[in-house]
Amino acid sequence: MNPLPAGDFPIVCVGGSAGGLDAYIRLLTHLPADMGVAIVIVNHITTVPTQLHEVLPRFTTMPVELITDDLRITPDRVFIIPSNRDLHVEAGEFQLKPISKPRGWPDVITVFLRSLTEHWDGKLIAVIVSGYDGDGAAALCGIREVGGITIAQKLDTAKQPDMPASAIASGCIDFVLSPEDIAREIVRIAHAEA
Repeated sequence: MNPLPAGDFPIVCVGGSAGGLDAYIRLLTHLPADMGVAIVIVNHITTVPTQLHEVLPRFTTMPVELITDDLRITPDRVFIIPSNRDLHVEAGEFQLKPISKPRGWPDVITVFLRSLTEHWDGKLIAVIVSGYDGDGAAALCGIREVGGITIAQKLDTAKQPDMPASAIASGCIDFVLSPEDIAREIVRIAHAEA
């Protein structure tokens, strides 16, 4: 039996930082568990281990998994980036690498989104939510160039609007929505892809 080709289903990358937990919870509670998409949460944590894989299962019926090296990407799961690592995709699997920007604001969201544009054949949905600085913004035009969809959290719904504001300023955002409406849009896109 042949394995499914790598990247034949949509990936939703949700990038956030400060205030991101509120957005992740509001998003996940409005997503069904059987959409046929993989959700990858890329959150900035550099000094302490992430707790998201322990907190978020309370808010979704999808399995929530901390990413390890060579982990196969499968739909109907939530994947969490570990702290202090860059995340890449290769041959349908996650690859963890040492963080390329250990000082200053991380750019782990930008790194992951760029990897997706090069190595993922399925639909790409990039979502930028609450956080400081502008990680992710530099990769959004590339997501659109490969036919992906870009979404920023509506600023007045974000606890820290810097990151979505930078995303909007890139000029490459398709939708500006609340977390609840982001969930509805993801469902709409998933159904269109099915």
